[in-house]
This record gives sequence, structure tokens and C-alpha cells, in this order.
Amino acid sequence: MKRAKLLQQMIDTGVICVIRANTSDKAVKIADAVIAGGISGIEITYSVPRADQVIADLVDNYANQDVVIGAGTVLDATSARLAIIAGAHFIVSPAFDADVAMMCNLYQVPYVPGTYTITEAQTALKYGSEMVKLFPGQLAGPQTISAYHGPFPYLNVMPAGGVDLNSMATWFSNGASVVGAGRGITKPADENDFDGVTQNARHYIEQFKQIKN
Repeated sequence: MKRAKLLQQMIDTGVICVIRANTSDKAVKIADAVIAGGISGIEITYSVPRADQVIADLVDNYANQDVVIGAGTVLDATSARLAIIAGAHFIVSPAFDADVAMMCNLYQVPYVPGTYTITEAQTALKYGSEMVKLFPGQLAGPQTISAYHGPFPYLNVMPAGGVDLNSMATWFSNGASVVGAGRGITKPADENDFDGVTQNARHYIEQFKQIKN
């Protein structure tokens, strides 16, 4: 039940914000700003220095809030295990990896691998993934989700890459369970404008609520 609950929490967020930063401290500040804007799904990529410690800090800081913190750009099982031990609620990879899938199954944590083709989606399903990341989304296009749902109507799909305020409605109308967004939300952090990040996050979550209503 743990994995099913975490998966539902991911879906309920509507938007998973992908966070990249060149320091651990900045990654935490960006995450705080995003959460302040109302987005409760955070993906800390392994390009962030000491990403597992960032995840641990955020999980601890938001333990009493309905926030899900995951690890992204996870390329191997060792990284997945470190993130899970740190408290990661989900694991995301740019492409499917069987060893990562099995590690996540062992700890009952959702594994969301990047897929592009029907074959890749089927492989992910065989290894227990109940959600896949359609990546790169801007190349695949929203209609790909509809194509996925032909043979796999029960598959949860999270598009990433190519999701912005203007395209969110189209992604959801084509069957997205949740969307992944990054630079469209976090770009102001390049200039240390964390209030700008919060404002962007607020725009995204407001758009999501309008779509769902």
C-alpha cells in the first residue's frame, strides 16, 4: 500500500517541479519557494550536489505537510538506494533501468522511468512501474499519451519537457496524470529571485486547478 499511496500523492499534486541547482543550499531555497507558491511535488535532480542530503533535509522540513519529495536524473541503483534511504518518496529516471526498477520495488517506492515508445512503456510496466515519464515531451507531443492509452489504458503518464502554462490543458486533455515542469517555474532563481519562483509556482498551480474544475 505504501507505493500506491505515494503514487496517488504524486498525482494529486498536479505539477511536479523539477529542480536543478549548482549548490545544495540553492536547491533547498528553490524548493522552499516552489512549495510557498502552492506546488507540493518536488523532484530534486542528481545533478544537484549532495542531492541525497537535500532530499533528506526537505523531507524532514516538510514532514508535517502534504508534500512529496522525489529524486530525479537517477541513473543507477546505488543512487536510487541513497535517495530512498534519504527519504525520497519517488524515483525518476531519464530512461528505463531494470536495476533501478528492482531497487524501487524492493523498497516499495514509485519508479517513474523516462519512456518515448510503446515498447519502452511496456518494458517499464513489466518491471512494476505504474507511472512513466514521457520524455522528451516536446518531441513526443500530447497525442502520444492518447496512443499509450490504447494498449495500456491504466498507465499513468507524466510528460516532462515541453510543459508550460499554455500547454498544460492540452497535456491533461490527452490523458496526463500529472505534469513535470522545471525552468518555466524556477528560471527566476538564476538571478536569486526566489519571490519570482514562488509567483511562477502559483501561476502553475492556479492553472492546474482551473483545468481540473
